[in-house]
Parts: sequence; C-alpha cells; structure tokens
Amino acid sequence: MRQIHATQAAAAAALALAIGGAHAEAPFSFAATPGKLPKDVVPLQYAAHLVPDIGAHTFKGSEMVEIEVLKPTSKIMLNADRLEIASATLSGKGVDQLKLSPVLDREQQTLAFNLDKPLAPGKYKLALEFSGQINREGRGLFYINYKASERDKKMIATTMEPTDARRLLPTWDEPAFRASFKLTVDLPENFKAFSNTPVEKQQKLGDGKQRVSFAVTPKMPSYLVVLVAGELDRATARQDGVDIGVVTTEGKERSTAFPLASAKGLLRYYNNYFGTPYPLAKLDLIAIPNNINGAMENWGGIVYADSALLYDPETSPEVVKKTTFSINAHEIAHQWFGNLVTMAWWDNLWLNEGFASWMAAKATEHFHPEWRPYLDGIAEREGVLNLDARKTTHPIQSPVENEAQAGNAFDAITYEKGQAFLRMLEAYLGEDAFRKGIRAYMARHQYSNTTSADLWSALEKASGKPVEKLASDWTTQPGHPLISVSQSCENGKRKVTLSQEQFRLDEPALDKRLWNVPLQVGTVGGKAWYTLLSGPSTTLTQAGCDAALVVDPYSVGFFRIHYDPASFAALAGQAAKLPDTTRLKLLGDTWGMVAAGRMHLEDYLMLVSKYGDEPRLAVWQSILANLATLDTLARGEPEQPLIRGFVRNFIKPKFAQLGWEEKAGESTEDRELRALLATALARAGDESAIAQARTRFARYLDDPSSVSPVMIDFVINTAGRYADAAIYDALAARAMATTSTEERNRFGRALSAVQDPALAARTLKSALAPGMPPNQVTSILPSVGREHVRQAWQFAVEHRDELIKSTDSTNRNRAFASIVSASANPQDAQVMEDFVRENFGPDALVEAQRVGNGIRIRAQQKARLLPQVRAALK
Repeated sequence: MRQIHATQAAAAAALALAIGGAHAEAPFSFAATPGKLPKDVVPLQYAAHLVPDIGAHTFKGSEMVEIEVLKPTSKIMLNADRLEIASATLSGKGVDQLKLSPVLDREQQTLAFNLDKPLAPGKYKLALEFSGQINREGRGLFYINYKASERDKKMIATTMEPTDARRLLPTWDEPAFRASFKLTVDLPENFKAFSNTPVEKQQKLGDGKQRVSFAVTPKMPSYLVVLVAGELDRATARQDGVDIGVVTTEGKERSTAFPLASAKGLLRYYNNYFGTPYPLAKLDLIAIPNNINGAMENWGGIVYADSALLYDPETSPEVVKKTTFSINAHEIAHQWFGNLVTMAWWDNLWLNEGFASWMAAKATEHFHPEWRPYLDGIAEREGVLNLDARKTTHPIQSPVENEAQAGNAFDAITYEKGQAFLRMLEAYLGEDAFRKGIRAYMARHQYSNTTSADLWSALEKASGKPVEKLASDWTTQPGHPLISVSQSCENGKRKVTLSQEQFRLDEPALDKRLWNVPLQVGTVGGKAWYTLLSGPSTTLTQAGCDAALVVDPYSVGFFRIHYDPASFAALAGQAAKLPDTTRLKLLGDTWGMVAAGRMHLEDYLMLVSKYGDEPRLAVWQSILANLATLDTLARGEPEQPLIRGFVRNFIKPKFAQLGWEEKAGESTEDRELRALLATALARAGDESAIAQARTRFARYLDDPSSVSPVMIDFVINTAGRYADAAIYDALAARAMATTSTEERNRFGRALSAVQDPALAARTLKSALAPGMPPNQVTSILPSVGREHVRQAWQFAVEHRDELIKSTDSTNRNRAFASIVSASANPQDAQVMEDFVRENFGPDALVEAQRVGNGIRIRAQQKARLLPQVRAALK
C-alpha cells in the first residue's frame, strides 16, 4: 500500500495533474497493510474468560489464543494497554508449556515475548493470565452508574474502536488481524449478558454468581468485540431467520417498539440490497444510559447511547424519531460495511463510515420519504463543504500512523464528505450499476479486508466507467472544486462554459489541483445531461436560450457552483418556483460565495427575501443557520441588532401563517417548522416568542404533558437561554431527577446555553460533579463556550487534569480545542494552540490548528461582512 505523507503532498498533487488524476493504493494485501505489529504471527481464535469485580472497578482474565506462525520468528508481539500480565505459556509443535516472560511497552501499547530459538511455521497455543481496570470513561471495559426505580444501579459495557480492545484482552488489535472469539464471563446472578453471539451456556457458581458462555464468533477484527452486562430487559422480534433484540435498562419498554420495527425493516432491506444475507444468528441493539455518545457497530451487538436508539411516541419530538432511525440505519449498515468486509487499516476508515452514512441516507429515503432525508443531507453537507475549503483539511483517505491518529480520523471529512462523494458517484454510475458493483464487492471480500482499490475495481467492472481514475481524485486529494459557470447566446444556441479551481475560504491554494468532476447540466423544468469535466474548463452547447440554465439541479455534487451575474439573476428571479434540491443548492452556494468574498452579502439577503413562503423545513434550516452565523460574528457589535431585526422581520410572516397552536390535519413538517421558527425568533430577541416560552415552561413545571413533544425543545432551550436563577434551579432539578437520557440531554443543552455569566459558571462547575457521566462532561464546556468562550476556556485550563479523565479515544485530541471553536477572535486561537502545544501531543496539535484556522477565517469574515451588514440593512 502506498501512503501519501504530509511532506509528499505537493509532489503527489503535481504528479496527479501530470497524469490526469491521483492513483489510489493497491488492492488489499495482508503483508503490505500498515501497522505496528509484525505479520509473521497471526491469531486464529481467542478463548477468553473474564471475571469482573464491578464494585472494585477491576477485572481478571485468562485466554487461550490459537496462533499460526507464518514464517520462522523469535518474537511474538501483540497489543496490550493498561493490562498486567500474570503469566504466559506457549505450547505446540516442538514446545511444551514453555513459560514466557512478558515485555510490556506501555508507550507503544505492545506486549512481546522473546524466544530463545525461532518458532517453526505452524499452529501453537498461547495461554495468558492478566488483569486490568474497568474504566469510568467509554474505553475498553467501562462501568455505568444509572438510576432505575429510584435506585442507584451499575452495569458494565465495552467500546473498543479504534484501539481499545487491548484494554480488555491482549490481542492483535489491528483491523487486518481477523480471528474468532469465544467469550466466557462470571457475573452476578441477577445480570443478563450480551455479546456478539447468543448465550451458549449459563451455570450457577454459588455465592450469587453465574458463568455465561457465548457461542464462537465469525472471524472478525478485535475492535468489534462486545460485552454488556447488567439488570437488563430485551424486547424481541424475528426477521429473515434472525433473532433481533432491543436491550434496555428497566422501565423503557415503551421506547423499544419503534427501533425494533425499524431494525426488522432495515435488516430485510439490507439483505436484499447487498445480496449477502446478514450472517449471524442474532442482532442486538443495546441501549445504555450514560458514558458514550452515538453508537458503536459491534457485530451482532450494537451499543448505543440510549438517546441515540430509543423513541417514546408519547413524549419524544419527531426529530428524535428521525435521528434514532438514521443512527440505527447507519449502525446496521455497518454489519456489512465494516464488519463483514473491513477496511485494511485506519487510513481507509471512510470505507466503513462514509459507506454506512451513505447507506443510512438511502435506507431512510426508502422507508421515510416524507422526512425528505436527502434535503436534510444537502443542508448538513454545507458544514463539511466549509470545513473542506480550508488549508487544514485532509483527504477522505489520509495516512494514519499510530493509535492517536486513528482517533483523529473519526471526523466530518471521513463521514460526511465520504457519504457525499458516494452519492455523487452513485448518481454518475447509475443506481443499478452501482448496486451491482457493491454486491460483487461484498460477495468477493466477505470475512476479509479491503482497500479503496478493491471497491473501485468492482464498481468499474459493473459500470464500465473509469471509476478508479475519478474516485482517486476525490479520496486522495484534500478539498473540492469551485465550478464557475458562464453562458452566452449565439445564433439561438446557448454556449455554456464550465471551469474549475480549488475552492478555499482562507487563502488561495498553492497547488493547482483538478478533479474529474461529473456534472449534470440542464435547464429549469427540463432535462439534464452528464458531462465529465476533467480539465480546467470545457464548453458545451444547448439547443435553446429560453429556459434558465442550471448545473447540478439535483444537488448530488460535492462542489460549489458560482454562476455569472446573468445566470444567477435568472435563477434568483424564479427562486421560489425552483425544485426543492435546486432551490436549496442555490442558497448554499450563494452563501458559500459570500463567505469566500466572491459575492456580496446583499446578494444573499436579496435571494433569501424570495424564500419568505418557503414550505421545506431543510431550506429554512439552511437559511437560519447562515443567519445565525452572521449573528455570531456580530456578537457584541452594533451590527447585531440590524441582523436580528432582519431575522425577525423575515420569519414573522411565515410564522403568522403557522400560528402558535397546532392545527388538526397539518403536516409533521409544518409542526416542526413552527418549532424551528419559534426558536429562531427567540434567539433573535423577539419578546413575544420569549414570553411564550416562559409561559409554557411554567405550565410544564406543573404538568409536563401540557407542552407537546414537537415544541418541547423550543420551550426548554429558550427558558434556559434567558433563565434567571429560579428558572435555572428548576431546570437543574429536573436534570438531576430524570431517568431519561433524552430529557437529561435536553435540560443539559438548556443549562449550557444560559446567557447569564454567573449561571454559566454554575453549568461549568457541574462538569466536575461526581455523578456527571463522562460523555456529558466533554460536551458541557464546548456548549458553554459557544456563548462564553473565555469563561469556558479559563475553567478548562484550571481543571485540565480532571477533565481529561472523561475523554474517550476518539475525542481526546480535540476536547480542549473544541471549547473555543465558536470564537471569531484570533487571540483565542493563539492561546488555545499554545496551550495544546505545551500540554498535549503533536496529534492533538493538528486538531488544535484546524480549530484555530476556523477561528481566523471567522475573524476575516467578520471584518469583511460587518460593513456589508451596515450597507445592506441600514
């Protein structure tokens, strides 16, 4: 495998231009896969026995690992982190219970055994006894404190990705080392236990203990091992011969019906789409109440934060239903992309995450077209387009050299840009050809590992199009193109010129990157045809000049479009009548041009003014997000009242149509839009909206059912934002009392958004409370920092050691940088970068410099846009 390191990036880009595109790495080869561990010894099966002492937060373990020596070696090396090795023996051909001396390298997280003479090729058994910690934060095996039936309870769970399986078991903890696992665990008798496979045997041990044995797993990477145990309930269903369960702590039965029904449908849909049936006997969706965010796709035993899975039809707003379905769809898609077929190394993480995100969007569109998920995707794509337009961006596929860098790979470029590229590629190849290629890829590589090259080969064969040439541009180069569009009418025919350059928000790109860009070009209300823009520019001809020209009408491309003034005016003039996708893309690209200084703010506000009767929720979300950005840039400045006045005047006519009260027969989208607009009015200082929130909050305190689910976030968030001490106390009391993670998160967001600095100090202090779940700790400071940047930063600096204990492996490097990420003051960036440089490693500094770059971009935008605010809104 060839990796492009930072020092080689410029040369690689120049070579790419010279030969018409970058080239992806070679197909998967185990021997050539990167990693710290030698490839001369591989695990075949782990038989592990664990004995947790849950009260003491420790565990003991033993394992028998069947290994195969592929070539003579005098050293066996695997991974171990925070483990103590009590004994180790080796047996097999030519050796009989050979005692081994462990050599632990705690910095490198390796465990080695040096042998007096080389081992001959063949199979051996490595027996180990060890002990370790049950962690507070979500790393390896961790404990969870929670309340149920007004009692304090405790359970245990695991999260291993990317490199924390080595905290539970000595393992070959790199994704290319696939092996099967046979797990046995000793637990309290009142616990139920869940792992990748069904329980095979249970036996009582006496003294209130039991031993639970699980069936052997398929060959899989170590980061997919799972163990969850506690006083748990399980709702069940069957689909295509698979036993599906939703596992929760007690009292949450009402919230399991929707995710269980969703899982049934998704399993059926994916079985059909991939052409390879789900291969395990069962699939558990395990909801835990604290300690993690999101979910982890362990094969056969997905672990979710319960707020990411559960949906209560009586109390949860529609946005929770949408979010939990999308996360569920993403994690179940991983059972194929990531689990059945796994990326060879972490530099190809996007093969797991980008594909799962793309597949989730496709499944959501299939099951819930009324939610218009592709519009949501276009709106969400705006953030990553902006992130990818900075000098600190990175390719979808980036070099990963160590464990810390593996954690950095879990970001928006990997997930969202990866997903967006796949949607663009699918649209270009055609759905049928794309699916045919995916099926061939899945069938050929199941129970194995791949690189991007393996996927491109399958898609190229299925479609007959130059996939590898196109795809390598988009996955191995950072950034994305700006497509400039100009037209003229000559002899009744339209001459369209399309040109490309790298789009940047901060400074011009030094290397002149080009992409193979699949572009759909057509007219409003007419057909669109594909062209592949491979060079700097091309010219096309259309038959007539009457209908308005449009490029990428379905908004499937991961690029910005900049129309010449006449073309922009033609589209803007009929903005309200454009198709949803065209209408939304025109807004996003216009704001992108304003942010980059290529168009004036007045152009965007003029365009926005034509969307006053906009029916689509996603379009409103896009507009309001951009206006909120403008408001943030103007915080504390005399332009802020002008911006807020524009927001209020723009929203009020539409809100007057909807009214404050829900109407019989109105659509879910209108109900959600009412809540969105009410929240935006309150944030813009509208006194009537703030008064409504306070009145409803007072009713809520007496009777929570008095506030409808769809309005609950507006009420709680606005009450928190403008809270006095009494309201703050009421919110804090509710947060402490609830057993619902969804509710606790809602109250927590409100307490973090409070405007009063004295009350914000109380929120910051709560991060250090003994009972605060670790995942909540890491979200409190960035949330407070959005309104009180320096106050949150100072608190973090003063309590660095306490706060860092709550971070998991994927957030450790970005935890402190995220606290100031909303700032537009370059001084905040410098202070943060200096602190990270002095207190953390180089991989954390990479993340800090990305955040710092964003702050400096906002400072430049502030200096440029605030005078334009005065000119446009005076």
